[in-house]
Amino acid sequence: MLLKNLSSIEMKRLLAPLAFLLFASAPLVRSEMQGAWISSVHNINFPSREGLSVDEQKAQATRLLDAAKGAGLNAVLLQVRPESDALYASPLEPWSRFLTGTQGQSPGYDPLAFFIGEARKRGIEVHAWINPYRAAANVSHPRAAGHISRRFPNYAYRIGTVLYMDPGAPEVRRHINAVVRDLVTRYDIAGVHLDDYFYPYPTEKGGLPNFPDDKTYSAYRAAGGNLARADWRRENVNTLIRELSQTVHSTRPGLQFGVSPFGIYTKGAPSDVKAGVDQYNELFSDPVTWMKNGWVDYLAPQLYWREGGPQSFSSLLRWWRSPTVNPKGVPILPGIAVDRLTSHGWGADEINRQLKLEKNIAPRPRGGFLLWNIGAVSKNTKGVVATIRPN
Repeated sequence: MLLKNLSSIEMKRLLAPLAFLLFASAPLVRSEMQGAWISSVHNINFPSREGLSVDEQKAQATRLLDAAKGAGLNAVLLQVRPESDALYASPLEPWSRFLTGTQGQSPGYDPLAFFIGEARKRGIEVHAWINPYRAAANVSHPRAAGHISRRFPNYAYRIGTVLYMDPGAPEVRRHINAVVRDLVTRYDIAGVHLDDYFYPYPTEKGGLPNFPDDKTYSAYRAAGGNLARADWRRENVNTLIRELSQTVHSTRPGLQFGVSPFGIYTKGAPSDVKAGVDQYNELFSDPVTWMKNGWVDYLAPQLYWREGGPQSFSSLLRWWRSPTVNPKGVPILPGIAVDRLTSHGWGADEINRQLKLEKNIAPRPRGGFLLWNIGAVSKNTKGVVATIRPN
């Protein structure tokens, strides 16, 4: 059919996907990424409680974005998959219960699409933040029939009150990849972001929880695998990171793929920092390998400690940025805990100190920071916005 014979409506339908492809293939040019996490799990930030009306949710979203713009931020990381569910219209996973109170119930609009549209008006990027393996933040809440824990119940494990999916199950990994591919195909996001929850954190007493992956580990060994269980677990996470990186970059070249790991890699790294949780040996994740293989476009280690203490902010940031640890110069955007203005009684001067250190600790191929979380910014706790806002 000749183009001149097409109606205006038909022409728009034909050209719309082409325009999207042209946008998707163009590399994004950005300076420093200065952002904040917007958490949906437990209704920490958005929405503030379950069951708000559409208008109330939209009003909250615009207030948070106005606060981000007022603080000079250029990115928000919206938690769109808090417990293997969705804050968007997903064909693969049910609507999040944190929207309506009932998993699988539509809120009557698409929160992610709304955030993207409103953020664009304010010159702010939206990055889709997903939690890869948490299936339920509280197992007592009902889960929809199509939820991943219903599809693969043999890979869903209860640890305390939380339900986890098994990182050693290829079916689980394929599902997560499909979720990410769908997200980057259908939504005009700037990137995909993972948090630090892979294998469960140690218990309050410091011991490792009993993660019952005997069957998946036995299947791996029966297929000829020879790694010890700890190495196998780390390799499971490595495989997910590598595959998600490929999924993001092959589907939408130019999009950013990043992870915010726990801020301390392992005991003795660096030597002047006192480690409690050991990410490498207890969380079974290895972000140094991700950097050295170029699987991430940036890392945002959660450096949620004071400057000069036993887990000194500057010591940790220097370690993550050092050429020995990070030979490819992957941008390190420290996570800064503005929520501790309230929870730990910090003053805004501590945030100011950390922001200045971020700018002065080299090498710094691309600087920036991420704030945990948007709450302190939106409330301007202790006048922190003046500290964050660029001069």
